[in-house]
Amino acid sequence: MTVDRAQVLRTAAALLTRKATATMDEVARAAGIGRATLHRHFAGRDALVRALEELGIQEIELALEAAVLDEGTVEDALRRLVDAVQPSAGLLSFLVTENQLFEGEQMNEGWERIDARVSALFKRGQESGELRIDLTPAWLTEAFYGLVSGCAWAVQDGRVASKDFQYMIVELLLGGARRSVEK
Repeated sequence: MTVDRAQVLRTAAALLTRKATATMDEVARAAGIGRATLHRHFAGRDALVRALEELGIQEIELALEAAVLDEGTVEDALRRLVDAVQPSAGLLSFLVTENQLFEGEQMNEGWERIDARVSALFKRGQESGELRIDLTPAWLTEAFYGLVSGCAWAVQDGRVASKDFQYMIVELLLGGARRSVEK
């Protein structure tokens, strides 16, 4: 029997975004394969998470491309980015949490590229006067990840409607980050 590695990863991602503590046995069952087969493809949880990280980076980079961050206002670009990230939000949420558990000082180059592109969007907003300058682009990037992750969990748990994903994130983030015009 040939195992579709990409499908196993997608199944693992779906399971782990719902239950981050799922065992390799549970991942194998969800994927419809035996534990031994899963271990032939992924030597253990760390190897599985690394493969999921590669998938997540690939999906987020595609979302960044689709969002065309250099066009229009920062608000419009942020709305496009949140829309483009939404299908991968659960995976992003899992990976952000998982990476904090075991990576420490070491950072994947893919995440560095993603962080740089998201931070550049916020820096552009500061330079254009759309966003406050007292909040660093790095902090706004972390806030973005946190809001995407939190909203992904809320949608998954049925506390937020999927159709409200973009609105909730963008309004809360920009509500705190917009530069106010003093009278």
